[in-house]
Amino acid sequence: MFWIGSSRNDLKEFPEDVQDEMGYALYLAQVGDKHAKAKPMEGFGGGTVLEVVDDYDDDTYRGVYTVRFADVIYVLHAFQKKSKHGIKTPRHEIDLIKARLRQAEKHYEQYRGQER
Repeated sequence: MFWIGSSRNDLKEFPEDVQDEMGYALYLAQVGDKHAKAKPMEGFGGGTVLEVVDDYDDDTYRGVYTVRFADVIYVLHAFQKKSKHGIKTPRHEIDLIKARLRQAEKHYEQYRGQER
């Protein structure tokens, strides 16, 4: 598993129960399974970018990862949803996830190149 940007540190800032839930979801992804709370993220086509949403103490936390690449999970983002207006992910968060997905693609190319 690889962590892109500040995703690992951001996840460590979550409440312990949320960290446990997200960690379990990532573990399941690593072994080829999918957590019940893991859903394809809208706007990324298909089911290769997934979002785990966990509510805790009236707050909502989200973890985003991709299973797009063979044999490796990339954690793209972990954040607390601040907006109280609807469930839609804010545009700046989507833009950050897209940028980190591009970083993951570049890293994967280098990673696979080193294995050969």
